Amino acid sequence: MGETLDIKAFLDKDEQKDLLRLLTAGSVDDGKSTLIGRLLFDSKKLYEDQLDALERDSKRMGNAGEHIDYALLLDGLKAEREQGITIDVAYRYFSTNNRKFIIADTPGHEQYTRNMITGGSTANLAIILVDARMGVITQTRRHTFLVSLLGIKHVVLAVNKMDLVDFSEDRFNEIVSDYMKFVAPLGIPDVNCIPLSALDGDNVVEKSDRTPWYKGISLLDFLETVHIDNDHNLSDFRFPVQYVLRPNLDFRGFCGKVASGVVRKGDKVMALPSGKVSHVKSIVTYDGELDYAFPPQAITLTLEDEIDVSRGEMLVHPDNLPIVDRNFEAMLVWMDEEPMDVNKSFFIKQTTNMSRTRIDSIKYKVDVNTMEHSSVPFLSLNEIARVVLTTAKELFFDPYKKNKSCGSFILIDPITNNTSAVGMIIDRVETKDMNIAEDIPVLNLPGLGIAPEHYAAIEKAVKELERQGFAVKLEK
Repeated sequence: MGETLDIKAFLDKDEQKDLLRLLTAGSVDDGKSTLIGRLLFDSKKLYEDQLDALERDSKRMGNAGEHIDYALLLDGLKAEREQGITIDVAYRYFSTNNRKFIIADTPGHEQYTRNMITGGSTANLAIILVDARMGVITQTRRHTFLVSLLGIKHVVLAVNKMDLVDFSEDRFNEIVSDYMKFVAPLGIPDVNCIPLSALDGDNVVEKSDRTPWYKGISLLDFLETVHIDNDHNLSDFRFPVQYVLRPNLDFRGFCGKVASGVVRKGDKVMALPSGKVSHVKSIVTYDGELDYAFPPQAITLTLEDEIDVSRGEMLVHPDNLPIVDRNFEAMLVWMDEEPMDVNKSFFIKQTTNMSRTRIDSIKYKVDVNTMEHSSVPFLSLNEIARVVLTTAKELFFDPYKKNKSCGSFILIDPITNNTSAVGMIIDRVETKDMNIAEDIPVLNLPGLGIAPEHYAAIEKAVKELERQGFAVKLEK
């Protein structure tokens, strides 16, 4: 009986472990896939059949000489194995006694920038690899810029292949000082540097005797202990409504995921855009009712008053409102094979809200390798620019730096349904600063000679149009 309880206790403990999502980035052949393979291998997270296959494949097609080629654990595509490179984002799941991990192994080539943006969009931490022989190169700068653009707060500079420079402390310090000079203006709050050899396993899971001058901890120890709980915004309550739950006459709840902030029973909340105010009656989940909820919990809120709230609208605290506007500036990463057509009207999806939008102007394009700004008429695949957007209806947003989930959006091509771009909102733009001031179309019902008994039907049609992203103003 005691043993059963121990198993139950073990499973309960396993369930309560927190999750760290991380991405690896670096130049071609810096050893990203090898490092992750080594992490899995040394932390004893591989099954016997995987080990057998790994040894067999290493002899047949490995690129590591006599060693086991750990990169083969991740580079599963035929083209990747043939070229010895990573093309697609590979996700690997593993856990230690203290934490669960999801690793996104992202490609290093510039033509796969969009793959890296995808892999990094949910990451808490980035491991940027540098070859000790090459030092900080253009690719390193590009990846660090993308990491700062994505708002990742923790970065590990992993100086790999230290075995090839005889574990030289001077070489390590030189690379670290180069990197720190570059990273200072990007505003990444937490940067750590670790010397390692992924192929031999130095400082990956265990501290190495070959770097006696390195006083820090091994990479895995750092990943297990890095503090990520404060990365969530807990001050600004934002609850985008995903679905209205009405199973019977007695229950009407608003389902969604807490994007940021904390909500408690009895809190005064305001629905946007209507501005109607009520109080939280209960916070319902599958496991029962809660007294309070925080990100990233999925909950159902019931309110004291019957107020009209539907998908795409947002519940917030009345004394802490997001920006409500149609015009804003954003950093845009173009993800479509087809170049940007600035005259096209796109769908924009931000939180659970959907609207039509157009790209008003491109302020400048950022060269991801040199950080230089240039003016361009349109964007092509993998290009990044600062743009001004205007939406058909008002969105509720925060700057991306302050609140990731309410400051990010995607643009969808209305014809092909492809995700054309992803964006990070910088701030609102005043209407007077806009290049083109085009107002919402107005329907003056009395002016058009429409009788008051038809107003309700027209209002209903206008509300449906708004839901589809076309805003129309009614004058009665």
